[in-house]
Amino acid sequence: MTATDRYDAIVVGVGGMGSASAYHLAERGLDVLGLERYDVPHTKGSSHGITRIIRRAYYEHPSYVPLVERAYDLWDELAAETGRDVIHRTGSIDAGPADDQVFAGSKRSCEEHDIPHEVLSGAAVNERFPGYDLPEDYRAVYQADGGFVVPEQAIVGHTEAAQARGAEIRARERVEDWAETNDGGVRVRTDRGVYVADSLVLAAGAWTHTLADALDGLAVPERQALAWFQPDGDALDDYRPESFPVWNLSVPEGRFYGFPIHDVPGFKLGKYHHREETVDPDDFDREPNRADEAVLRDVTEKYFPSAAGPTMRLSTCMFTNSPDEHFILDTLPDHPQVAVGAGFSGHGFKFASAIGEVLADLAVDGESDHDIDMFSLDRFD
Repeated sequence: MTATDRYDAIVVGVGGMGSASAYHLAERGLDVLGLERYDVPHTKGSSHGITRIIRRAYYEHPSYVPLVERAYDLWDELAAETGRDVIHRTGSIDAGPADDQVFAGSKRSCEEHDIPHEVLSGAAVNERFPGYDLPEDYRAVYQADGGFVVPEQAIVGHTEAAQARGAEIRARERVEDWAETNDGGVRVRTDRGVYVADSLVLAAGAWTHTLADALDGLAVPERQALAWFQPDGDALDDYRPESFPVWNLSVPEGRFYGFPIHDVPGFKLGKYHHREETVDPDDFDREPNRADEAVLRDVTEKYFPSAAGPTMRLSTCMFTNSPDEHFILDTLPDHPQVAVGAGFSGHGFKFASAIGEVLADLAVDGESDHDIDMFSLDRFD
């Protein structure tokens, strides 16, 4: 490999967002190189953990709904092409006090975008879905099309589909730096070689800020922990995908999320901003501990008591948070040939199929037909 070899586009990071970006660029007939510092897929960053929630009811902001609608279509297309079960529909519950953002924001999104949904009391949720034990006066939005995406299958599917279209994917190759070339392209230097391209996509998760000065302080890694607990034997069926919707729950202990049993013999949950630990992605405690477990077991015992059996698995990952917890999807101010996807703040993976399309748009055209104004870098100026 010499620096005279040129690609149309280079993608740095072949996780959830990067694998989708490589696919969408290759789908357009471009000569694409994807570079991943670890394995494809791997467990070092933000794109693992077996299940990731997808939901049309979007309490964070109604503006996300068109993007998640596109993501649903693209996940279904990827599943059809690859034969991989990348998306599972279980229904979704967004619950909390009536005036809380999780319930009120989900209801608002459904109403503004005409999404079919039901408004239920906590008591009604408990009756319909016996795995739940919510306060009876809580309110919930139930949306039948919610569910989960399988991140590892999604990454492999996008990577295989990109390769089938001619993309070159290289794992175990760390990007050290990049620079603009005299003709307006980019030169990327790794620990194995040098590559040149017309455009660049930075989708390196918790490491993206190390590759773009414009992201300093705007894409901050945070340690996150997850737990899987074994439900009681006579309650197992209450936690299977066909009878247990994915959920977001706002309670006095914080904001939590969880899943039915899938691939691990346990009920899975996590807490947003688990213990509020900002970290260096290259130097933090990746091993989950008893304190991590206690945070998640306490909430399970209170709101899903029949699932609070023996621990089956503990895991850590990373959020990468923006100051307002909305995404960053833009080109770099001084480098219009460089597209960046960052700051997904713990709620981005469900969008990966569509974000790949957006980042391909930005890399090729400098703009996207998707409405991404709220994700621009200049909102932080």
